Amino acid sequence: MTATLVVPTALRGFTERKSELSLEGATAGELLEALVALYPDIRPHLFDGEGALRGFVNVFVGEVNIKGTGGLDTPVKDGGSVMIVPAIAGGAGSFPSAGGGRIR
Repeated sequence: MTATLVVPTALRGFTERKSELSLEGATAGELLEALVALYPDIRPHLFDGEGALRGFVNVFVGEVNIKGTGGLDTPVKDGGSVMIVPAIAGGAGSFPSAGGGRIR
């Protein structure tokens, strides 16, 4: 199955500035793993050292946050849309950029 993965601005430095990617996967987790296979440097920004989705990373399948459904096992329909939405407090910290600097 192919779905569109929407990449937030804060992570586009890791995806060659691409805002959307067409990836293969039947679940949200499979799509994220396909993303990491293409762009390995994005992994630590999405997953912790044990492979769990970081707490500040929200993933939506359609309009539904996967934290309220099946987590990474949430199914994705063929042609569906998955969006990564990092929860970043306004001005409370910074987010590492692909260039090694920090996005504030």
